[in-house]
Amino acid sequence: MSFFKQFKNSALECKSVYSLAAIAMLLALRVVLGIFANATLPMFGNTIKLSAAFLPIVLAGSMFGPVPAMLVGALGDVLSYIVAPTGGAFFPGFTISGLLTGLIYGAVLYKNQVTVPRVIIGWVVNMLVVETFLAAYWLWVLYGYSADYTFYLSARFISEAVKCIPEIVLIFLVGKLASRIKLYQPKKS
Repeated sequence: MSFFKQFKNSALECKSVYSLAAIAMLLALRVVLGIFANATLPMFGNTIKLSAAFLPIVLAGSMFGPVPAMLVGALGDVLSYIVAPTGGAFFPGFTISGLLTGLIYGAVLYKNQVTVPRVIIGWVVNMLVVETFLAAYWLWVLYGYSADYTFYLSARFISEAVKCIPEIVLIFLVGKLASRIKLYQPKKS
């Protein structure tokens, strides 16, 4: 299936009341997990944060495609900030990152069998584009260009290297779970 057809089918998923209810629950889960996203690994200082806030985005991408996953990613970031501000001003760059994460996982996992190679491809693309280069850029801009961009980039690479295996395993398990969930489809009369 071409990406544009997949994108269109994904957008049509939002027409079902049942799909919208499930997407809303995934969004609520993303907000709750986003509030608790500040757990750090003490042995690595403050640079590595463990969070499961990406899992509802992966679930939305696997079950409903890129459009709902993009909504869960972007709105989840905004609503997490509204519910529990992190102390600083709102920064829209991370909202864009959430949107792109939904696009990537939705494109890779929607209407496809969840396999280890697909999960690894999705994780690597998301890690390189969103979690490393883009996040380093957002931090560089956010902190007023106070350090060299390569400083933020190296910190992001270290963080992603530590989280690599646990995140891939979680994505695979959640994706397998999502592929077994049968959404209610109303009978056509």
